[in-house]
Amino acid sequence: MNSGYAVPAVALVVVATVLVGAFGLRISRTTSDFYVASRTVGPRLNAAAISGEYLSAASFLGIAGLVLVQGPDMLWYPVGYTAGYLVLLLFVAAPLRRSGAYTLPDFAEARLGSQAVRRLAGAFVVGVGWLYLLPQLQGAGLTLTVLTGAPDWLGGVIVAVVVTATVAAGGMRSITFVQAFQYWLKLTALLVPALFLVLAWQSDGAPRDPFGEPAGFREQRVVRVGDSVDLKLDRPLTVTVDGTVDGRAHTGTRLELPAGTHHVERGTRLTFAAGATVPRAERSGGGDLSPSQAESREERPLYATYGLILATFLGTMGLPHVVVRFYTSPHGVAARRTTVAVLGLVGAFYLLPPVYGALGRLYAPELTLTGDTDAAVLLLPGRMIGGVGGDLLGALVAGGAFAAFLSTASGLTMAVAGVLTQDVLPSRGVRHFRLGTVLAMSMPLAASVLVGGLPVADAVGLAFAVSASSFCPLLVLGIWWRRLTPPGAAAGMLVGGGSALLAVAATMAGYPGKGAALHALLAWPALWSVPLGFLTMILVSLATPGRVPPGTAAVLARFHLPEELRTEVTTA
Repeated sequence: MNSGYAVPAVALVVVATVLVGAFGLRISRTTSDFYVASRTVGPRLNAAAISGEYLSAASFLGIAGLVLVQGPDMLWYPVGYTAGYLVLLLFVAAPLRRSGAYTLPDFAEARLGSQAVRRLAGAFVVGVGWLYLLPQLQGAGLTLTVLTGAPDWLGGVIVAVVVTATVAAGGMRSITFVQAFQYWLKLTALLVPALFLVLAWQSDGAPRDPFGEPAGFREQRVVRVGDSVDLKLDRPLTVTVDGTVDGRAHTGTRLELPAGTHHVERGTRLTFAAGATVPRAERSGGGDLSPSQAESREERPLYATYGLILATFLGTMGLPHVVVRFYTSPHGVAARRTTVAVLGLVGAFYLLPPVYGALGRLYAPELTLTGDTDAAVLLLPGRMIGGVGGDLLGALVAGGAFAAFLSTASGLTMAVAGVLTQDVLPSRGVRHFRLGTVLAMSMPLAASVLVGGLPVADAVGLAFAVSASSFCPLLVLGIWWRRLTPPGAAAGMLVGGGSALLAVAATMAGYPGKGAALHALLAWPALWSVPLGFLTMILVSLATPGRVPPGTAAVLARFHLPEELRTEVTTA
C-alpha cells in the first residue's frame, strides 16, 4: 500500500475527530454533560453513536481475518454481535434508562442498595473495559505498521492520546458527536472499496468460489514467516528459501519439499511461484494460525458455534461502553427507539467485513502463513485493483480502520473513567473525571506497548464472555426479579464472570492443550458460565430472603412505569 496516500488519510481522520470533539466541548458545561450528555441525546444521533463505538477493531479487521482463515463458519460472529441488541431491546433498554443511573455500578446500587455490589460491578466494568481497549490499541498499531512500517506500538499511542484528549475535554457530549461521525465514516470506508473489489473479482478472467478449494498464489509471492511454523504438505512443493527450514540454513536456495511436515524458523522468507498451492501452516507445538488462538473450530465445531452465539448474544447487554449510552436518552421510549435504529445500522455494516474475508481467501492467501490475517482489509485494494485507484481505496479503508479504533476506544474510556471517578477518586467533579480518563487509558496502553496481548478476536471474545456471565444475570434479574438480594448478585457475578475469565485465560496460556477433553469447554465458556452465573444468583438469593432490599417494589416500579405515568402518580 502506498503510504503517501494512506498516512494523510489517517491524519485527516485524527484531525476530524479532534475538530468534531471540540464542537461537543463548546456545549459541555455541567457534570451531567460530561457523564450522560444531560440525557438529551435523541434516538437517531444516539443510534449512530452507539453503532460507531460498538463497531470496533474486531468488527473492522477481525471478522474479515476469521472468514479468511476459517470460511463461512465465522459468519456467526456478526450475527451474534447484531442479534445481541434484540435482547437489549426486549429486556433492558427502557428500564435501564428509567433507573436514573450514570453507570452500571450506579444501577447495581440503585437496585440493591449495596456498596459491596457496587464496588464489585465497578471492578468488572474496569476489567471488561480494559480488556476491550487492548485490541483497539493493538489494531491501531497493526494498521500503522502495515501502512508505514512504523513500530507496532506507535498507532496505539496515537489513539490513546487523541481519545484521552477528546474524552477529558468534553466527556459524553463530545464523544457522542465523534462516534456518530465515525460510524458513517466507517460504513463509507468499507462500502465504497467493497463495491470496487466485487466488480474487480467479477471482471477477473476466471472468478472462483472463495469458499471452494484452497486458493493458490495468483502471482509470485514472497512470504516472511513471523513466528516459527510447521508446514503441512499433501503433495511436494517447490519453494525458494532464505532462512532455516528443517534445521538447515539456506540463502536463496530452491528446494523441493516432499509431502509431509516441515519446520520453518521465524524470520524465514519463502518465495512461492505463481500457481503454487498455499500450504497449511500450524504454530510450532500445535494450533493453526487463525486470528483466534482460543479455538480453531476443527474440534467440537458445534459446541464452539453455540458458545460463540451465546457469548455475543448475551454479552452485548453488559458491555460498559454500550450500556452507558442508554443513560443519555431522554426517556425509556427514546431508549427503545435507539435500539431499533442500532439494529439497522449495525446490521448494514456487518454485511461488509465477510466480503473482505471471502475475497482475501482468493487474493491474499499467504496471510494464513504469516498469521497477519487481520490485515486483509487493508491489503486487498492494492492487491485487486492496484495503481492510484487501489492506493486511494486503500487510504479510505485505512482511515475507516483508524476511525474504528478511535470511536470504540472513546466509548470504553468514557465508561471506565466514569466508574473510576465515582468509585475510586475522591470527588465526582469534572476535574477528577479528567484524571479518571487518564487512568482509564493508562493500563491498556502500557499493556499494548510492553506485552503485546491477545489477537483481536480473542480479546474481544473474552470481553463478551465475561460480560455475558456477569452483567447479563445482574441486569436481567435486577430488572425483572424482585427477590434478587445483594449476596446473590455478588455471588453470581463472581462465580459466572470469574469462571469465564479464568477459563479463557487458561486457554490463552495454552492449558489444557489442543485436543484435550476440556479444551473446547474452556475456550468457549459461555455455554456453562452464563447458566452458572444465573443459577448462582438465583440460589443464593433464595437462600437469603431476608436480604431483599426494602423498597424493592418502588424501585422496580420506577424501572417499568413510563416516565409520564410515574410523574402523575408522584403528583397525585
